[in-house]
Amino acid sequence: MWKKLDSWRYYSLGKEHYSVCMKNIFINNLRSLCQANTIVAVFAACFALVSLMIEKDISKAGICFVPALVALFLSIFTNYRMQTVFVNNRFIYIITIVYYANVVFFGIYLGVWSSTDKLATIFLCLLICAPLMVINSPLFNLGLTGGAIICFILSTIIVKSFDNWILDIVNAMIAGIISLYFTWQIGKLRLGLELSAIMLEDERNNYFDQSTIDELTQLKNRRDFQQTFKRYLSNYRTSDNWLCVAIIDIDFFKFYNDHYGHPMGDTCLRSVGGVLNSLTDSLDVYSARVGGEEFALLWFETELSHVDVVVSRLQELIKELKIPHEKSKVSPCVSISMGVFVEQCGADTDTQTMYDNADKALYTAKEGGRNCAIISGNTIEEYKVAPTP
Repeated sequence: MWKKLDSWRYYSLGKEHYSVCMKNIFINNLRSLCQANTIVAVFAACFALVSLMIEKDISKAGICFVPALVALFLSIFTNYRMQTVFVNNRFIYIITIVYYANVVFFGIYLGVWSSTDKLATIFLCLLICAPLMVINSPLFNLGLTGGAIICFILSTIIVKSFDNWILDIVNAMIAGIISLYFTWQIGKLRLGLELSAIMLEDERNNYFDQSTIDELTQLKNRRDFQQTFKRYLSNYRTSDNWLCVAIIDIDFFKFYNDHYGHPMGDTCLRSVGGVLNSLTDSLDVYSARVGGEEFALLWFETELSHVDVVVSRLQELIKELKIPHEKSKVSPCVSISMGVFVEQCGADTDTQTMYDNADKALYTAKEGGRNCAIISGNTIEEYKVAPTP
């Protein structure tokens, strides 16, 4: 029983997909509510003018003006809220209920109270058409339609004679079923289209990730690094004073591959990539694989003294991997050499110059014995950072 209920509620999409689709549809519902209330305002105002100018019935015209004014207010209010950054679902539910209550009041008045001897045709038409303007969950539509029918039946029993209200009640029930059926079908269609759009967007994102992520290490690749580097150089926070670019090379990695084999070499690269990935969360450092065993880092600093913290932390994490490297000439385990170039944010320096300077620092680190970092910059004196023993 519950499985069938969930299938009905979620249109066989599943609860997760249904929630995502409805979230997107609810945003569009504001636009639909604005348009629907505009239509109701014009429709009710026309009835008011006809009552006033042709029927000369001031009281009927005044009553018809009330839903017109309410609908006009809702239209203006929803149009204003569409300009805001965030609108929650509760607000949309409330506006939908007020919109529907206003339409039902208008329909009951025209179909029952002002036409006690006629069939409630206008109410029946509004009962079918009103829910079609917005997309809601089946249970919510059922509640709106059921509430409208109950109000109509009570009004009919109070106002109309027995001979008249039986036919109205039967027609109202039929109109309610028609309304629920069409809102169900339109809802399924809208949800299906929304789900297709979400799936296409997910596929696009997957293709984009595949074009910017290195498959072996799950780091960003060289293409993404170049794009990010340009963005970092021009877009920095006012609190940031320095932009740091680092080039990293695994020491004697060719010897490691020749001795342990390429599968073990890939495992080593994955392990180093995992360490670099962890720096994103802990120190807000961007990392990418730009070559075979070559990696690049980008990060902002407010103080020059903190550059050492990032470098030392990375050296410590690589050391903690304890990956044996018998062919290394500087360490019994896998180690790295690093060249870091630091430039003041806003300086007139291009990405290629900064990258070349970091590469020169890396070359200095290799010439100086490897397993260390050389930090340089236009406004600082070059110095060396070695890992703790």
